[in-house]
Amino acid sequence: MNMRWRALPELNLHARAWDDEFVVYNSLSGDTHLLGSAAAQILLMLQQAPSDAIALAESLAPRLQLESELDEELAEQITHLLSDLHTLALIEPIRL
Repeated sequence: MNMRWRALPELNLHARAWDDEFVVYNSLSGDTHLLGSAAAQILLMLQQAPSDAIALAESLAPRLQLESELDEELAEQITHLLSDLHTLALIEPIRL
Protein backbone atom coordinates (compact mmCIF):
# COMPACT_ATOMS: atom_id res chain seq x y z
CA MET A 1 0.00 0.00 0.00
CA ASN A 2 1.30 3.43 -0.96
CA MET A 3 0.72 5.71 2.04
CA ARG A 4 0.09 9.44 1.64
CA TRP A 5 1.95 11.92 3.84
CA ARG A 6 1.69 15.58 4.77
CA ALA A 7 3.73 18.06 6.76
CA LEU A 8 2.24 18.61 10.19
CA PRO A 9 -0.39 21.33 9.70
CA GLU A 10 0.62 23.26 12.81
CA LEU A 11 4.35 23.09 11.96
CA ASN A 12 5.95 26.50 11.51
CA LEU A 13 9.07 25.49 9.61
CA HIS A 14 12.26 27.53 9.80
CA ALA A 15 15.00 26.33 7.45
CA ARG A 16 18.44 27.47 6.31
CA ALA A 17 20.46 25.93 3.49
CA TRP A 18 24.20 25.54 3.00
CA ASP A 19 25.27 23.71 -0.15
CA ASP A 20 23.39 20.36 -0.02
CA GLU A 21 22.54 20.48 3.69
CA PHE A 22 19.57 22.06 5.40
CA VAL A 23 19.07 22.97 9.03
CA VAL A 24 15.41 22.78 9.98
CA TYR A 25 13.91 24.05 13.22
CA ASN A 26 10.79 22.23 14.38
CA SER A 27 8.66 24.87 16.11
CA LEU A 28 6.49 22.19 17.75
CA SER A 29 9.24 20.24 19.50
CA GLY A 30 11.93 22.92 19.70
CA ASP A 31 14.36 20.51 17.99
CA THR A 32 16.76 21.43 15.20
CA HIS A 33 17.56 18.84 12.50
CA LEU A 34 20.22 18.58 9.81
CA LEU A 35 18.68 17.24 6.60
CA GLY A 36 20.16 16.32 3.25
CA SER A 37 18.90 17.92 0.06
CA ALA A 38 16.42 15.17 -0.86
CA ALA A 39 14.84 15.06 2.63
CA ALA A 40 14.54 18.85 2.71
CA GLN A 41 12.94 18.93 -0.76
CA ILE A 42 10.46 16.25 0.31
CA LEU A 43 9.56 18.20 3.44
CA LEU A 44 9.06 21.41 1.45
CA MET A 45 6.93 19.56 -1.13
CA LEU A 46 4.76 18.06 1.62
CA GLN A 47 4.19 21.54 3.04
CA GLN A 48 2.65 22.47 -0.31
CA ALA A 49 0.43 19.38 -0.67
CA PRO A 50 0.08 15.82 0.64
CA SER A 51 1.77 13.18 -1.48
CA ASP A 52 3.05 9.61 -1.59
CA ALA A 53 6.47 8.10 -2.30
CA ILE A 54 5.78 7.41 -5.98
CA ALA A 55 4.56 10.93 -6.75
CA LEU A 56 7.48 12.39 -4.81
CA ALA A 57 9.91 10.19 -6.80
CA GLU A 58 8.37 11.36 -10.07
CA SER A 59 8.74 14.97 -9.00
CA LEU A 60 12.25 14.64 -7.58
CA ALA A 61 13.80 12.58 -10.40
CA PRO A 62 14.24 15.56 -12.77
CA ARG A 63 15.54 17.75 -9.92
CA LEU A 64 18.11 15.11 -9.03
CA GLN A 65 18.96 14.76 -12.74
CA LEU A 66 18.08 11.08 -12.92
CA GLU A 67 17.54 9.48 -16.31
CA SER A 68 14.24 7.83 -15.49
CA GLU A 69 11.25 9.88 -14.38
CA LEU A 70 10.20 7.08 -12.04
CA ASP A 71 13.04 5.15 -10.52
CA GLU A 72 12.04 2.22 -8.28
CA GLU A 73 15.18 2.63 -6.20
CA LEU A 74 14.44 6.33 -5.71
CA ALA A 75 10.88 5.54 -4.58
CA GLU A 76 12.29 3.08 -2.02
CA GLN A 77 14.80 5.67 -0.76
CA ILE A 78 12.00 8.24 -0.48
CA THR A 79 9.95 5.75 1.55
CA HIS A 80 12.86 5.54 4.01
CA LEU A 81 13.21 9.35 4.09
CA LEU A 82 9.49 9.67 4.79
CA SER A 83 9.87 7.29 7.70
CA ASP A 84 12.82 9.33 9.00
CA LEU A 85 10.89 12.62 8.68
CA HIS A 86 7.98 11.00 10.54
CA THR A 87 10.32 9.87 13.33
CA LEU A 88 11.53 13.49 13.61
CA ALA A 89 7.87 14.59 14.02
CA LEU A 90 7.95 16.75 10.87
CA ILE A 91 5.37 14.84 8.83
CA GLU A 92 2.45 12.50 9.45
CA PRO A 93 0.55 9.87 7.47
CA ILE A 94 -2.86 10.85 6.20
CA ARG A 95 -5.62 8.64 7.51
CA LEU A 96 -8.16 7.93 4.81
